[in-house]
Amino acid sequence: MRAVRFVAVGDSLTEGVGDPHGTGWRGWAALLAASLAEDSEHVRFTNLAVSGAQTRDVRERQTPAALELRPDLVSVVIGVNDTLRSTFDIHAVAVNLDEVYAAFARQGATLLTACLPDPGAMLGLPDALARPLARRQRAVNEVVHALSDRYGAVHLHAADGVWVTDRTLWSADRLHPGERGHRQLAARYHAMLAEAGRATGRPPSPEPELPAPTRTASLWWLATAGTGWVVRRCNDLLPQLLRLAADELRHRARGTSARLDLRASAAVSAALAALPTSLGDTAEAAPVRRGRADGRAPLPEEAAPVRLDRIGEQAVVPAGLDAVPAQPRRTGEGVDLPEGAVEAVMAQRRRTGQDRTGVPGDTCAAAGRPTARTTATTG
Repeated sequence: MRAVRFVAVGDSLTEGVGDPHGTGWRGWAALLAASLAEDSEHVRFTNLAVSGAQTRDVRERQTPAALELRPDLVSVVIGVNDTLRSTFDIHAVAVNLDEVYAAFARQGATLLTACLPDPGAMLGLPDALARPLARRQRAVNEVVHALSDRYGAVHLHAADGVWVTDRTLWSADRLHPGERGHRQLAARYHAMLAEAGRATGRPPSPEPELPAPTRTASLWWLATAGTGWVVRRCNDLLPQLLRLAADELRHRARGTSARLDLRASAAVSAALAALPTSLGDTAEAAPVRRGRADGRAPLPEEAAPVRLDRIGEQAVVPAGLDAVPAQPRRTGEGVDLPEGAVEAVMAQRRRTGQDRTGVPGDTCAAAGRPTARTTATTG
């Protein structure tokens, strides 16, 4: 029996931060690796994830090293650190992820992906500070959903619901899962892989081996390591985040908050539309969902900009706004809008009785993913 080769790339979430084991971290990927085969000796696991990594780091540094290992299974869970940088660019995120996914697909590896909660909600930031971060994370999740569908990835929806509300799943910093959270991630991935015949070992236990940190220990962590983390992020993000918050408050006072959501939605659509529609040499490519006879691997709706015509949590875009230019002129978080766009959206909102618009929160369903594949993983 040939050993299963499992490689994990990403940031501190995949590195295992929050799940201490011995003198280091273990994490969900290591827990999953031990359950891929009946005999763990038949699994070759390599964790290349690095704390603080962004999508660019995964593309430039981790992916080449992972490709040399020729994995059968590879996890690419990344994106939160991109949203916490002043250089956030959804176009760059889309390009980075598309290149990473395509590289592994060409080798025939099975991809594991995930959408993640927005850090503002997890940290409990004031609304004016949290909303810009939430908008960024929802944009990243939209890209991950679309590309996961394109490359037939095993996708875990962990963006809201129990993942956000159940604090027992999270460590003291509120950004990384604790042991219980890591075990939940591993167990849910295992269930999906077992259903696909890719995991034959016993599922990871959902119950922690170690007691949860005491309140004293959590406060000590926040006062030491946590403070250092905040200082490092504030040097880069805080000045811009304050500007974004000021912009948020101005738009709210004017009643034009929909403009910010529309800019983010249009930027996602343009970023996806600008991606190449071919995997290149497809001789080694894994089967791609909704593929074409000519070998091209289309994005949803044949690589057209994602239409944002859904109602409720979704962005409601009236006729005339779905044709977003492939290369729009960008301003701040997104793109400039046509004359009268916000007024049209507000009129549409009045007609539908909706009280908010924005990039979808529950984007698994919004991206058209099969219900069973989605709801089975949301907790």
